[in-house]
Amino acid sequence: MAAAVQGKCLVVGGGIAGVTCAEQLSLQFPADLVYLLTAAPLVKAVTNVKQVSRTLEEFDVEEQTSGALESQYPNIKVVASAVKELQAAAQTLITEDGTRYHYEQLCLCAGARPRLIVEGNPYVLGIRDTDSAWTFQQHLTRARRVLVVGNGGIALELVYEMEGCEVVWAIKDKSIGNTFFDAGAAEFLIPQLKAEKPQTPLTCKRMKYTTEGGAGAVFLVLGQEDDRLGSALGPDWHEGMDLRAAQEIPRCVHIEAECEVKKILNHPEFKTLNVTASPVPRGEKDSATCDPDDWPVYAVLTNGKVYGCDFVVSATGVFPNVEPFVGGNNFDLGEDGGLTVDDHMRTSVPHVYAAGDVCSTGWTPSPHWQQMRLWSQARQMGCYAAKCMAAERRRENIEMDFCFELFAHVTKFFNYKVILLGKYNGQGLGGDHELLLRCTKGQEYVKVVLQGGRMMGAVLIGDTDLEETFENLILNQMDLSAYGEDLLDPNIDIEDYFD
Repeated sequence: MAAAVQGKCLVVGGGIAGVTCAEQLSLQFPADLVYLLTAAPLVKAVTNVKQVSRTLEEFDVEEQTSGALESQYPNIKVVASAVKELQAAAQTLITEDGTRYHYEQLCLCAGARPRLIVEGNPYVLGIRDTDSAWTFQQHLTRARRVLVVGNGGIALELVYEMEGCEVVWAIKDKSIGNTFFDAGAAEFLIPQLKAEKPQTPLTCKRMKYTTEGGAGAVFLVLGQEDDRLGSALGPDWHEGMDLRAAQEIPRCVHIEAECEVKKILNHPEFKTLNVTASPVPRGEKDSATCDPDDWPVYAVLTNGKVYGCDFVVSATGVFPNVEPFVGGNNFDLGEDGGLTVDDHMRTSVPHVYAAGDVCSTGWTPSPHWQQMRLWSQARQMGCYAAKCMAAERRRENIEMDFCFELFAHVTKFFNYKVILLGKYNGQGLGGDHELLLRCTKGQEYVKVVLQGGRMMGAVLIGDTDLEETFENLILNQMDLSAYGEDLLDPNIDIEDYFD
């Protein structure tokens, strides 16, 4: 007979959102045992948090063993288990080992899985968790050429970090990093792809461990990624990994813009086409490599070009991991397939919350905030969901967390510090906005988005030290019409001016 566990709160997710939720619940109710069940062998923990400004945070994400997390939070108990089925009407969740968890409140933080261009092809790799990242590294050591498909954060980091092989980068947009930048910022960053990458020591922050089991009681935090996938990678995931191939060649990145992958072919299939593979342009004179005829896989692009390579990296977004939960349950889903949540992180199903990549926000957002599936928002949502669950349990009112007033994200691309604030690309503003730009080649790129004389967003690349000032100007909506282009005059100390 299957075991049954009775719990007041059940949270699903061993990634950043789920672990943050578990930690917050353990602090809210220190006398109760918090269960963290995760299908992955490790859990993600946020460390070294640095408050950059009121809404901006920098932090590391470390993979920890259950013992490390339990020693820091004695009332958290980690158990390895995957979710099989949710029976929401009976407020019961069933794991793969047959255990039935009866809950009063459930929060789903199951994350997302890679949106691969081709499923089941051994030469098409997705990078989502640590295991897939290490698999990629092993393939890279023998690679002569890699095709990267996608234009988001993982693709940007990969293309910059890889060395010792040719890289063909296929993007559907006109310029790189379209999710984060405009064309001007892309042009500012591209020279870094040709420059020699500064060498940094390989200090690995993400050690690999074996799985540990466990048992538990009152609070239950369950982790369910896909049973073949762990939790999403955090910031600086590539640190500690040697992303160099075997060839001794200068950095070589060739960008194919405004195209997608039409078809993936193995070597025999390519031969039947009776076409010539496209060479990779290299060097200042645009000379091309001699393309051998022994590539294990070929990618046919929609622009008509065909590139042979050793393997393909599919970095084309993610699907929310909703499959174990939606069958037989009346969840409202967002356009992106995530579980729709209200302004207290509640789904449409009674007693069920959601946070992180698995959810889609259903409330009317602040004028300066939008959802993006980033580790920073996973942390914020996981923490806020736990607070909402605790407030409901105590029958208290809770205001929406201030972090949802302004979109704010700090990261690093191409060895530059990158800060995104508010409607940094004019999202949803239509044509009724203007841009102010300041660019110093090789040092900084500053873009401000204005509407009606008020700052709506900003992109800061490099060490500009403008983030706190711009954050305040977006939040207080001061009329800046009188300042015009002087707003970005490098000879004016804008921080003191608006202090």
